[in-house]
Amino acid sequence: MAGLLLGLGILLAGCGDRQSTAEDIATPEDTQTDRIVVGFSQVGAESDWRSANTESMKSTFTKEAGYDLIFEDGQQKQANQIRAIRTFIQQEVDYIVLAPVTETGWDTVLREAKDAGIPVVIVDRKVDVEDDSLFTCFVGSDFELEGLKMSEWLNSFSISKGIAPEDLHIVNIQGNIGASAQIGRTRGLEQGAAKYGWDLLDQVSGEFTQAKGKEVMEAFLKKYDNINVVYCENDNEAFGAMEAIRAAGKRVGSNLAAGDIMILSFDGVSTESMDC
Repeated sequence: MAGLLLGLGILLAGCGDRQSTAEDIATPEDTQTDRIVVGFSQVGAESDWRSANTESMKSTFTKEAGYDLIFEDGQQKQANQIRAIRTFIQQEVDYIVLAPVTETGWDTVLREAKDAGIPVVIVDRKVDVEDDSLFTCFVGSDFELEGLKMSEWLNSFSISKGIAPEDLHIVNIQGNIGASAQIGRTRGLEQGAAKYGWDLLDQVSGEFTQAKGKEVMEAFLKKYDNINVVYCENDNEAFGAMEAIRAAGKRVGSNLAAGDIMILSFDGVSTESMDC
């Protein structure tokens, strides 16, 4: 994450020649016109990765580094993010950075930003727009490739353990439906299941949160008695799934022959503060 943000900071510092308008929007005691003004619309704080991403942005775009950062929390609602972008346009920021809650629905507001001459950088998740010139660049991951790599790992694991493909009974706790991370990671699993013949039992959104992940896993355990693999589209969903599995008297682990339920997950957040 740090490398991506460093690259993003260099990108914003080095491209474009708009005049900063920090004097109009900074606090009275801290007005300066030579800093780059960045408006950042974050998805929200649905996961530990997202919170860490926010803190990384704030520590990257500092006054000491030559920036004024205007941060807006979208609270997982696209309407809030669209409103934030329009506010950034009114404030005449130098750059807009957007971590979009969903892929679609951005054409109109990004056109407004382009018409105002404000470059837009898309981070983490992608946007699906008719005209790619509506944003300057994308900084983030290939989520479908992540899912495909996870599928290849699961296939290699099952072969090494002598587990037949039809004996893998998988449930998928998806992310927010329509987010590029959800779309890509779901596609990667679905392609793996089709390629190797796994039993993909069900897919339900856990909204990238621990509480919803637990709720979805509880429902899965009541509905299916043969689950042995849980594919979670982020770590917080995995933490919630662990809670539900253990509360049901089952064991989380990789010894499927002994009745363990194995959890696969994405993001790699710290577990130090987690009771899991």
